[in-house]
Amino acid sequence: MVAAPPTGDQLVMMLAALANPLRLRIMAKLAVRRDYVSSLAREIGVSRPLLRMHLQRLEEAGLIVGTLELSDDGKAMKYFEVTDFDLHLSASALTEAAKSLTSSDPAKGSPRKE
Repeated sequence: MVAAPPTGDQLVMMLAALANPLRLRIMAKLAVRRDYVSSLAREIGVSRPLLRMHLQRLEEAGLIVGTLELSDDGKAMKYFEVTDFDLHLSASALTEAAKSLTSSDPAKGSPRKE
């Protein structure tokens, strides 16, 4: 099944989420294998709170998904993995996405000014 191209708002959120070097590094690590917050934070070399903030942004953009699992010792651990997305940018794709924009800032939901 071929995924539908993202709407204008979805495209803006995806590109904004990917426009950060740390989030690109997170995506690269998760593209290889799923991981949990503490392990990923150690591997990338950032604090867990900072990592959680970036993971949340990627998750809101639909680029990753997190699932809670119980470890063998009963600890709740949230594992993250890259979603199945396919993003192709071209002039015509951007034109179509722009037609469906509903706000100037999808993250804030502010109305678009005409």
